[in-house]
Amino acid sequence: MSSIVERNALGEVPRAERKPWPHIAMIWAGSMICVPALMIGGVMISGLPVWQAIIAGTLGYATVVTYMAFQGMAGTDLGRPTVSVASSAFGDKGSRLIISFVLGVAVMGWFGVQTSIAGSAFSEIMKHWLGVEIAVPLSTALWGVVMLTTAILGYRALAYLNYIAVPALLVLAIYGTYIAVYEYGLTALVDLQPNKPISLLTGIGIAVGTFAVGGVIAGDYTRYAVDRKGAILSCVFGVLPLGILLLIAGALMSALAGSSDMTKVIANLGYPGLGLTTLILATWTTNAVNAYSGGLALTKLFRLNDRRRALATGVAGMIGTALAIAGIIDHFIPFLLILTMGICPIAGVMIADYWIVGKGRRENWTAVEGLNYAGVASWAIGFSAAYFLNIGIAPVNAIVSSMLAFCFLKIWLKR
Repeated sequence: MSSIVERNALGEVPRAERKPWPHIAMIWAGSMICVPALMIGGVMISGLPVWQAIIAGTLGYATVVTYMAFQGMAGTDLGRPTVSVASSAFGDKGSRLIISFVLGVAVMGWFGVQTSIAGSAFSEIMKHWLGVEIAVPLSTALWGVVMLTTAILGYRALAYLNYIAVPALLVLAIYGTYIAVYEYGLTALVDLQPNKPISLLTGIGIAVGTFAVGGVIAGDYTRYAVDRKGAILSCVFGVLPLGILLLIAGALMSALAGSSDMTKVIANLGYPGLGLTTLILATWTTNAVNAYSGGLALTKLFRLNDRRRALATGVAGMIGTALAIAGIIDHFIPFLLILTMGICPIAGVMIADYWIVGKGRRENWTAVEGLNYAGVASWAIGFSAAYFLNIGIAPVNAIVSSMLAFCFLKIWLKR
């Protein structure tokens, strides 16, 4: 088992184990090829006209990729995951107790959302193909355990799984878009009016929330990149093209089906068994990433040895499965909004620490013992800005305010 289970948890990835950027981009593509990326399209089109929904989604994903690139390059420079890199901005204790906890809760929550979808899809498959009724909670528990296997094995298993899942869901999304345009008509889709109107800025914030966690934890995977250029290319080409395509596909399919429940939408497209099987496979790839990063966060939080990373990943997945059975999917949008408020300021503080205070130089980075109060206070300020400011875009408010606060506390006050 020792030969196939990854051992690089919190330490630096050796140069000999670095990978070309397409290898890492495929992992990001696998995390984007997921049902929530389609669901966001359905949510958007229920609140915005089609073209505004596409614009909001594009701007939202572009915002994530921007701060993701900075996070990713820092991870490449240091060869370490996010929770380790954060020990400079937040202090070792702050990174362990606060950031690891926040990131851990976020990715375990995402694991719960994805597992709920997989369980529902599997129950639909068994009903359509075999006429067997399986309770969704039972299916959810089963798939929660199955999807943990890949995450426990680690980085290489994630990459290989994505080479299968990414093309499969991509074909399904293109097929679903074609059916929607063929059945509904492009003109009718473009002229479709939302039944629960939202503002464009709110739409951008929802899109950011979809991949906010991925942007912050970019270093968990770009630490395997050869150089900064590879880190940037993996983020841009792994996220933007598929993110926008899936948002459009989800919006059009939801308009056709009159629902943003992707299990029902895909079941009604024709070939329900094949479509739902693909949906489960796509959910599996994203959930493996969630459990993997959750395991890294728990490894840091509880000061576990790198060899305990697989065990921590299993625990993260079991907690996420419990959340799925408890019905976290019913609170999808509120969950996204809270994620945005708590996750984005982490990126703001870390970017300010490494790129502004540290001038983007590896030699200027050092882990700080105890708490770095400037980082913790700046994170709180960013969270407050996202929560209380009713102007602008909440994720941008969080990132910018936390960056400015950290620079003020570290540079002007010399603390």
